[in-house]
Amino acid sequence: MIIEAFLRWAETAKTADRAAAASALGRVYLKSEMSDERRDAAEKAMTYLLDDPSPRVRLALAEAIAWAPHAPRNIILSLAEDQPEIACHAVTCSPILTDADLVDLAARGSGATRMLIAARAHVTRPVSAALAEVGDEDEILCLLENDGASISAQSLKRIAERLGDVGDIRNLLLDRIDLPADARQLLTQHVSNALVGLPLAQAAIGLQRLQRISREATEAAIISIAGDIAPIEVPDLVEHLRLNDRLTPSFLMHALCCGKVEFFACAIVNLSGCSDRRVRAILATGRMHAVRALYESAGLPRDISIIFVEATFLWREASRKTSGSLLGSICGRLLQKFHSRIGQHDTVGELLDMVEKLHVAEQRRSARVYASLAAA
Repeated sequence: MIIEAFLRWAETAKTADRAAAASALGRVYLKSEMSDERRDAAEKAMTYLLDDPSPRVRLALAEAIAWAPHAPRNIILSLAEDQPEIACHAVTCSPILTDADLVDLAARGSGATRMLIAARAHVTRPVSAALAEVGDEDEILCLLENDGASISAQSLKRIAERLGDVGDIRNLLLDRIDLPADARQLLTQHVSNALVGLPLAQAAIGLQRLQRISREATEAAIISIAGDIAPIEVPDLVEHLRLNDRLTPSFLMHALCCGKVEFFACAIVNLSGCSDRRVRAILATGRMHAVRALYESAGLPRDISIIFVEATFLWREASRKTSGSLLGSICGRLLQKFHSRIGQHDTVGELLDMVEKLHVAEQRRSARVYASLAAA
């Protein structure tokens, strides 16, 4: 009878009075001992208030019950889809909303709703995955800045794919120690693309030269990444590069000359289909014909495979020495071995041109180190 009287009163009461009553009703429902019949009637009354024309009334109800773990689920779900200033209480605070509820809200809701989800004290991996898939720049920034958000490696990669060209997002991703290597490579590509797209850089350097510089810088960055990651991450990075046509002969030679053998071996395993154990055994101790057959099974043409075989034997020899630069030693001796083919306009000439650039860069680096030591 009290609830029925409340509903009749609510039809004519002022907005401020209805808001106060909604707050009181919510608090009574949560904190008072009621019979099942009265609790059911109170829940119906709160459900009736969801249709109140004044946002103040619905806001008062949300403020009263959104935080409670035993608030009526149907009311919380309705409040979560109300206008943002009302929904924020349910979406950010309610422990009733499940991962499935939040994923559904992220998919169907507005950007404001997704921002509220990203700002929750605890964001689980499934919810983060949904936000990574559909969230805009501001929502992803909020998610990445939330220390309570658990984000999987796959979701981080998806963010890098979708929004890696946004400087703030890129910086937040690069600051994360759990960023997977393939996502880090994607970010280097975004930086490279941004550089190539700069009109000032195109005018100063020329588009073709700028594209070449960008490609070489990207390869160098990937090689650097490959040397710093845990061995368990290498196969994923290799597969990512293969799918993006990055495992070119030039890139593989760069990795071998730099001594990134873990990465290089994994790349050959991926391309050849041979077992990891067999590939490593051939690279470490195999004779010339076995090494050459391995490279050709990985898709390298015969004229290029000869250079890779020579580089492999030079790597074995250089790795046994404790002094000198591995990169400088391999590149320099490769150039001596195939000096007659440098400058040719074919795939071998292009490969040796890349080796020569590596050699020149390593010589300059060594000269800077020597000058620094001499000055000291």
